[in-house]
Amino acid sequence: MPDSWKIAAFYHFTDLPDRDEWAERMVDHGLKVGLRGTLIFAPEGVNSTCAGSHEAIDATIALLKFDPRFEAMEVKYSYADFNPFPKFKVKKKPEIVTFRQEGADPREDVGTYLDPEEWNDLIADPEVITIDTRNDYEVEVGHFKGAINPKTEDFTEFAKFVDEHLVAQKEKKIAMYCTGGIRCERSTAYLKKKGFEQVYHLKGGILRYLEEVPQDQSLWEGDCFVFDYRVAVDHELKPAKWKIDPETSQPKRMSDDEIEKIAERRRSGAIFKKPYTV
Repeated sequence: MPDSWKIAAFYHFTDLPDRDEWAERMVDHGLKVGLRGTLIFAPEGVNSTCAGSHEAIDATIALLKFDPRFEAMEVKYSYADFNPFPKFKVKKKPEIVTFRQEGADPREDVGTYLDPEEWNDLIADPEVITIDTRNDYEVEVGHFKGAINPKTEDFTEFAKFVDEHLVAQKEKKIAMYCTGGIRCERSTAYLKKKGFEQVYHLKGGILRYLEEVPQDQSLWEGDCFVFDYRVAVDHELKPAKWKIDPETSQPKRMSDDEIEKIAERRRSGAIFKKPYTV
């Protein structure tokens, strides 16, 4: 069935001293409704991209939002005609996105949130420094026009980029973005801690931007890498024509003769078999 899998991407920073209880609750729930994907719980909140039937995803979000601490959580939805995750996992971690920099806490201080229409106006200003907080291989798949690529291999390296290349420009307006908002939210908290004052980030990240901004008004170039078997989504949030190269483990465009073959492997679930073959 076309678009039979509903995919939810969400995170929320909130005090969660009952992290372990929430993790156990979601294991039981996920197995019951047939979820796939990963949910991460930490004392600072929740972070997830998960997939399932429309009913399973709706029930999952309803369960989370029944807790007043998650009531304001923003969720980005997309759809696919195949399951993009091989397994269902619930993880308990110290952080919902690993950064390892003490004090970079969005619950305490964070940059200014910008909606997609405000974002376009800001990054069109030549005096604004626009920074992609994602990893190098993600930037290669797509990015905002004129954005700086810090060329990190892991988000924990972003603090080093700030300290070595950005700290001398504290008087500038800094605009940052990422896939769903969590990394740029953490990044703006780090910059605020370092004394930057004019710090902005794209609310809801690239995914919300692609959902809300018409393509003829978009400043996005390319596709958006995602951490599942879709590999990337296009401007309509549909699976784009990318694969993971089995030799390099990096994203690579599909050739014309691979497109339908890979699509069938995804629909059948054969894509999850190892070793990966086209």
